[in-house]
Amino acid sequence: MSKNIEIPQGKRTKFYRFFEILPAFLSYGAIVLMLILSIVSPFWASVYLLFIIAALLVKAIGVAYRTFGGYRKMNSALKVDWLERLNSLENPKNSYNALKKATVSTNKEFEFRNHLENLKYISSEKDFLKPSEVFNAVIVAAYNEPYEVIRPTIQSLIETKYPKSNMLIFFAYEERGGAGIEETAKKLQQEFSSQFKAFEIVKHPKDLPNEVVGKGGNITFAGRALAKYCQKNKLPFENVVVTTLDCDNKPHEQYFAATTYEFIVQPNRKHLSYQPISLFLNNIWDAPAPMRVLATGNSFWNLVVSMRPHRLRNFASHSQPLDALVEMDFWSTRTIVEDGHQFWRSYFHFDGNYSVVPIMIPIYQDAVLSDTFPKTLKAQFIQLRRWMYGASDVPYAAQHIFTKERTVPFWDGLAKFYVLVEGHVSMVYQAVLAAFGGWIPLLLNNSASRSLVAHQLPTTISAIQQFATIGLFATIFVSLKMLPPKPARYKKHRTIFMVLQWFLMPITSICYGSAAAAYSQTRLALGKYLDKFDVTEKGTVADIDRAKEKRKKAREAKKSRK
Repeated sequence: MSKNIEIPQGKRTKFYRFFEILPAFLSYGAIVLMLILSIVSPFWASVYLLFIIAALLVKAIGVAYRTFGGYRKMNSALKVDWLERLNSLENPKNSYNALKKATVSTNKEFEFRNHLENLKYISSEKDFLKPSEVFNAVIVAAYNEPYEVIRPTIQSLIETKYPKSNMLIFFAYEERGGAGIEETAKKLQQEFSSQFKAFEIVKHPKDLPNEVVGKGGNITFAGRALAKYCQKNKLPFENVVVTTLDCDNKPHEQYFAATTYEFIVQPNRKHLSYQPISLFLNNIWDAPAPMRVLATGNSFWNLVVSMRPHRLRNFASHSQPLDALVEMDFWSTRTIVEDGHQFWRSYFHFDGNYSVVPIMIPIYQDAVLSDTFPKTLKAQFIQLRRWMYGASDVPYAAQHIFTKERTVPFWDGLAKFYVLVEGHVSMVYQAVLAAFGGWIPLLLNNSASRSLVAHQLPTTISAIQQFATIGLFATIFVSLKMLPPKPARYKKHRTIFMVLQWFLMPITSICYGSAAAAYSQTRLALGKYLDKFDVTEKGTVADIDRAKEKRKKAREAKKSRK
């Protein structure tokens, strides 16, 4: 590796600690400032709160607008035969001549003009990468999930419209997951090994040095095994695209064809990663209402950021060239948020010459679902606090930007740093102040009741929030359009609950979004680092029923032995 891009271990420097404390300081500071202003000057407290509400309203309108745009763009991308486009790159000159006089209907296809320009550009290259020379490696990470949860993911890879002879599957499982997951790994290999060019199982040893208990160590260990496989089989690193999947992920059938297409047409491919749209819809009909709201909201956010490539970051499943990963020593093994951290790791490794390409094709994931409602509520909070621990990237980014040894453009780095900090800080205070801020001046300052501005503040905020519900109706409409088919076990009234659930959004925003962000930032500020990846329980009602039945049989067998 050409430079140190690792997260520090042990005692941090004062500089690093300052930026670890910064997110919590700003988050709590925004709330404390409202309390102080309410005591000192109800007028300025009102102005301050209205500024926050106005910013939130603008953001909500932008989210609604881009949700519609993202949904339309995704639908357009899904109508394209990406395998056909990909195959046209095998002989780009002939394909260009055949398509440049395309019919009107073809001409209206998603980014068809760009496709023609890509064919023309590649035709002019003496040595161009052909689709048949590209291999897609898929690292599927697992801990101790049952065979019934993992098998559909492997099956979804078989069902993709991409040559399986060019797919390498590396099933990465944890030694600490126990004998059950090892048995599952061997069973999967025996069942599916003939379906792909390779199906390797890789056991990640427990308690390796310089690793937290997390997914990063697992997929990095598997990535190194993949590199050895490619060396042994003379597959050039620069021809291999690596996609990481959780064991509940199901890529859309067009994902690998679309990603390979983008990989080939990008001249700067080593310095890019490819981000699909993560949609948490696999088991959305089975999940409880609060989890449905959060899962759908997260899906919307992924649609939104796909429309703003300059703000797009690695999240959950994503793809990156193997030569870049080998050069960087794959993912960080020192953080529980290896996906989001991979953006900063790559950005600094490539001296700022790195970006994320949106792939407008979804990878479907599970919403949180455990075998009881209380356990599901707890599991959801644990998942969100892990995501919100992305605030740990603030000191990491600061360390590489605010230094004389900086290797990235200062203003570009500063802009990205601001987006990082603002996103985490606003997550804590915005929902809280939007819900309760209007009453604070009246409760803390007797003179506020005599202030017309402060007295009218709750009414004004309520009116603004009612206006913002226009955006909510827009998102409800899109959410219903995105729903997978309703399982036969549910009656029609279940669809009504899919609409009524949105009344829970203010509660979920505070109890989960704000609370999880505050929890993670507080831990970071106190130096009580989250160093264990808590696996989120997911699945369907059928999976839970099977698990209950298995536990019941185990109990009965234990009793009979006694």
